[in-house]
Amino acid sequence: MQKRPYGNTGEQLSIIGFGGILVMDTQPAEASALVAEAIDRGINYFDVAPTYGNAEECLGPALEPYRKGVFLACKTTRRRGEEAQKELHNSLKLLRTGHFDLYQLHGMTSQEDFDQATAPGGALEMIVKAQKEGLVRHIGFSAHSAEIALALLDHFPFASVLFPINWSNYFNADFGPQVVDKAVEKGAARLALKGLAYGRLAQGAQKRYAKCWYEAIDEPELASLALRFTLSQPITAAIPPGEAPLFRLAMDIAEQYAPLSEAEMAALKQKAGESAPLFRLQSAA
Repeated sequence: MQKRPYGNTGEQLSIIGFGGILVMDTQPAEASALVAEAIDRGINYFDVAPTYGNAEECLGPALEPYRKGVFLACKTTRRRGEEAQKELHNSLKLLRTGHFDLYQLHGMTSQEDFDQATAPGGALEMIVKAQKEGLVRHIGFSAHSAEIALALLDHFPFASVLFPINWSNYFNADFGPQVVDKAVEKGAARLALKGLAYGRLAQGAQKRYAKCWYEAIDEPELASLALRFTLSQPITAAIPPGEAPLFRLAMDIAEQYAPLSEAEMAALKQKAGESAPLFRLQSAA
């Protein structure tokens, strides 16, 4: 599994990350087997959050034997410092670790999220304090709003941004390139979501994957084009959907990774005409 630099930190992360949703609602033996499989295939980047059901509780024991050799990221959806601090300490306990390699403001979407998290006494202030105490090594955020992501990158020297980097979003909505460009300018590492997303579920359509709120790509040829598109951008790593078959498909693609050719890029762009992007710029909504 290829590894890439995590910004200028000296860290090297596998280009595919293990999303904690993979082990949500699993039995201990299944969670341990999934983590061991990922480790055996070269995955060293793990990401989880308290909002992923019981994923932290399931991941903690499974990851414990490998903790020293992996990069563990966690998140908080709390915007007030005191609440975020409680969530941080609970996550540390559940994940059986003394620190997180990356701790992120999670799901930053609205101006209210920004104002509360960055205000005095807000979550960001708490995370900076936790970093000084050795509980957090790097500070980042995840977002599904390009506008809020840009504002955060201008506000604070985050180590990374976790953001949707998706072929349909790029071709159909110009959603994503501006965040990547700003992060490059600011020296923040880019971590990608939704690389294997096709688009929104059609109204009334039944979900094929219980843990995916969108339509995921599992057809091998299109999946390869879509994920390789994401990995062809200036990013460190991509986190696939939290379903074991899709995670394995992503690892297979990444192990044979090569940048898209011009012909493949043209074919993917043509295919984008059939899909509806998951996200759009707020100014275009």
